[in-house]
Amino acid sequence: MAEQKGMIEPFSANQVAKGTISYGLSSYGYDLRLADEYKIFDPPPEAIINPKSIPPEYYRDHRGPFCDIPPSSYVLGRTVEFLRIPRDVLTLCVGKSTYARAGVLVNVTPFEPEWEGFVTVSIANTTSRPVRVFSNEGLCQVLFFQSDEPCAISYKDRKGKYQDQQKIEGPKT
Repeated sequence: MAEQKGMIEPFSANQVAKGTISYGLSSYGYDLRLADEYKIFDPPPEAIINPKSIPPEYYRDHRGPFCDIPPSSYVLGRTVEFLRIPRDVLTLCVGKSTYARAGVLVNVTPFEPEWEGFVTVSIANTTSRPVRVFSNEGLCQVLFFQSDEPCAISYKDRKGKYQDQQKIEGPKT
């Protein structure tokens, strides 16, 4: 379904795993890759974090083949893949076990029907040591749930604030 409907670009019809954290089509989902651009969360020590208004200067831009996440902190990243979710599909996204076993948690909210864009992901380091994540390798798995009928009101219909993301997006209110 994903390939026929152009839901994922670029699309890898096979799971690529040799020498890399796997990505591509899996048994019941698709493993997305992490792009090479990051926003490292680096607020001043005295800051109180308000998710309704995090100043852009609290993030430090980083590009490269990997990103080291500071201890007990997180980074924002984005996927290599651009997604287009059909009107009759909802997704859930979960982190890959390779990272989970190293204390890294991946958080992505569901992709609602007719949402499209590059996925902004929050990657949290729960450990007391820096943890490295790798660009252009698998980060998370998307699971697709198809309904018997299209939804009445889609994310696109509601003009959702994260529609058609082209870059890493911080929180919006």
